[in-house]
Amino acid sequence: MKIHEYQGKEIFRRYGMTTPRGIPAFSVDEAVKAAQTLGGPVWVVKAQIHAGGRGKGGGVKLARSLDEVKARAGEILGMQLVTHQTGPAGQKVRRLLIEEGADIKKELYVGMVVDRAAQRVTLMASSEGGMDIEEVAAHTPEKIHRVAIDPVTGLTDAQSDDIARKIGIPDASLPQARTMFQGLYKAFDETDASLAEINPLIVTGDGKLIALDAKLNFDSNALFRHADIVEMRDLDEEDPAEIEASKFDLSYISLDGNIGCLVNGAGLAMATMDVIKLYGGEPANFLDVGGGATTEKVTEAFKIMLRNPHLKAILVNIFGGIMKCDTIAEGVIAASKAVGLKVPLVVRMKGTNEELGREILAKSGLPIISANNMAEAAEKVVAAANGK
Repeated sequence: MKIHEYQGKEIFRRYGMTTPRGIPAFSVDEAVKAAQTLGGPVWVVKAQIHAGGRGKGGGVKLARSLDEVKARAGEILGMQLVTHQTGPAGQKVRRLLIEEGADIKKELYVGMVVDRAAQRVTLMASSEGGMDIEEVAAHTPEKIHRVAIDPVTGLTDAQSDDIARKIGIPDASLPQARTMFQGLYKAFDETDASLAEINPLIVTGDGKLIALDAKLNFDSNALFRHADIVEMRDLDEEDPAEIEASKFDLSYISLDGNIGCLVNGAGLAMATMDVIKLYGGEPANFLDVGGGATTEKVTEAFKIMLRNPHLKAILVNIFGGIMKCDTIAEGVIAASKAVGLKVPLVVRMKGTNEELGREILAKSGLPIISANNMAEAAEKVVAAANGK
């Protein structure tokens, strides 16, 4: 789960981290009122969407008068903001953050992620703030510094100071750096985040450190512990199909292809998408119905997949372990009839009661294409999607 920048900064402040003063706004009038409340000669009008690269896309603009705040807010609010993270369709801007201006002397990057190789939460920092960290990693990897954090001791003062010096923070600002870095670690750990990022972390003209941006992603499996964070969820920023899938405990992610995939088990779902690509096709979605797929679940899964106007075929790939193949077969038949399925359907089932499942499918009278293994299933569904 993702949240907006202004919400991330609320969390940062709880952990003693310094951010600019800012007020969210949902209309042009609210934006002007926010600027009046903040006071000062310069404001920043910032689009609030769940994607980076907003500045490059025209979603972050300076204003030096209330009239300019009004004009900039009018330009940004409601725009379809396209960045490298939104895809070509972009994301509609429904919220703004009006923030006081800052005296930027230097821009830095600081982030917390889980390093699977080290099996530790890892602090990453770079002197190249304000840029896409992926670009820095690709072209100047020596400018990214890392420290794996011991969960027993947490991020120590010595580790904070070392990283701070490496990215060019002056010695006089080291106490602030400790507060920032250690606060970021505590926020990451205590909120069950999967990513916590400040880009840029700025050094001001008088040596202060301020988090000019805030990005927080959370582990959805831990949200039951964080009702306050769940309240920050903005459904307007999420794929409607993924929202609908979550209501039925389906793990669904939209993709750009035209072959729908209905699979039980995340690993098998990944392998299914891989083999479809191997045979020249493109998956339209990741969809894991889990180990307890009911007829209702399968029917809803079909409905969600069929919302995709580009869908040309569906592949059902089931391993009958906990879930029996005959149960899935009955669910597939009921779902196909319920939705009036008109795209080709390929079904491959292995495991418990697979012969019974195949028999049920064969006797259904529906034009279901059977496959004995994953390779055959992928080959048939790609051919079907191509009209062969």
